[in-house]
Amino acid sequence: MVILGSTGSIGVNALIIAERFNVYVEALVAGKNIALLNEQIEKFHPEYVAISDPNDRPFVKHAHVFVGKEGILELLGKCKSHIVLNALVGFVGLAPSIEALRLGKQLALANKESLVVAGHLLDTARITPIDSEHFGLWYLQGKRPVTRMMITASGGAFRDTPLEALPHMSFQDALKHPNWSMGAKITIDSASMTNKLFELLEARWLFGCEQLDAMIEPSSLIHAFVSFKDGSTTAHLAQADMKLPIAFAMLGEIKEEILPPLDLSTLQGFSFQAIDPRRYPIWEIKEEILANPTRGVVINAANEVGITKFYNREINILELAELSKRAFFRFKEVSPSNLQEVFEIDREVRAFCLR
Repeated sequence: MVILGSTGSIGVNALIIAERFNVYVEALVAGKNIALLNEQIEKFHPEYVAISDPNDRPFVKHAHVFVGKEGILELLGKCKSHIVLNALVGFVGLAPSIEALRLGKQLALANKESLVVAGHLLDTARITPIDSEHFGLWYLQGKRPVTRMMITASGGAFRDTPLEALPHMSFQDALKHPNWSMGAKITIDSASMTNKLFELLEARWLFGCEQLDAMIEPSSLIHAFVSFKDGSTTAHLAQADMKLPIAFAMLGEIKEEILPPLDLSTLQGFSFQAIDPRRYPIWEIKEEILANPTRGVVINAANEVGITKFYNREINILELAELSKRAFFRFKEVSPSNLQEVFEIDREVRAFCLR
C-alpha cells in the first residue's frame, strides 16, 4: 500500500496496522516531520518517498525521494500497490485522490476535503472512508432501507466555554480538544463545528442519504446512528481509536480484536445535545449546504483561509464561521460540473476571502 501523510496521526496508526498484519508499505509521503519519516523509512523500507519541501531533501535517508505536489502524483504513477491511503490535510489532498482513482486504485480516504469539494465527481464505489463516523454508518446500514443517518460530534475545545467568552478564545485555546489529540486543522474545525458539516457532506456522497444530521455526544463513544424504514434505529459504539476503520479499509474484513471492547457496566450513561448555532455559527447553513452539496468547495476554501487568519489573530473563532458563511452566500450560484471548475472556484473563493 501507499500512505500519504505517514507522519500524521492517521498515518502513524496505519503503519501500526500494516506492521501487525504484515502489509507491505510501498511508499511513504510526509510533510515536515523528517525525523519521524526517517524512522519510518528505516523500519518499513518503502520503495519510494515524497516530501513537501525541497529544502528538506538532503535530510531524507532514502534514494528515491519525490518533492512537492507534482512529486506525489509522479510517485503514485510509479507505485504498483492497489491501495492508496490518503491522510493529507486540506485541499492539497484532492489531486492525489483524483490521481489514485484515475490509476484504478482503491482509495482509503481520510482526506475529507476531497469529498467535500468534489464528491459528486469522484467514483465513491472505490473509496473507503477512514473516519469513525462514516465507518460507523457503513458498519450499521447493511441492506435494509435507510431513512436517516445521524453522526455525533465531541463539541470540540469550546463545547463548555461560556458564550460571551468565545470571541476572546485564541488559536491555542482551540487546540485543546477535550477528548483526544489530533492535527491542528481538524482540531480547529472541531472547535468551529465545520468538521461535522464536512462529515455530513461526505456522508451525502458516500451513502446517497439525504436525511442527515449530527448531535453532540461528549464521550465520543457513540459514533453514528442509522434509522430504518421499519422504524428502528441502531447505534455504533466503539473506543475512539482510528485503528478500527483503518484496519477495515486496508484489509477489507477483520476477524480478530482491533480495539478492546467497551465495558458497558463502567459507563456512566450517555447524553446528547443539539448543536447550538450561537456557539457554532457555521451550523446556520447546514440545511442549505445539504440541499446544495456541490457548493462544498466554497465552504472548504473559505475555511482554510479563515483558519490562517485565526492563527494570525486577524479574526476570532466566531468570525471564522462568518467568513465561511459570507463566501457561501457570495458564491451562491456555483456548481462545478468538472474537476477543472473545482480548482477554479477554489482559487476565486480564496481570493475573495483574502480581500
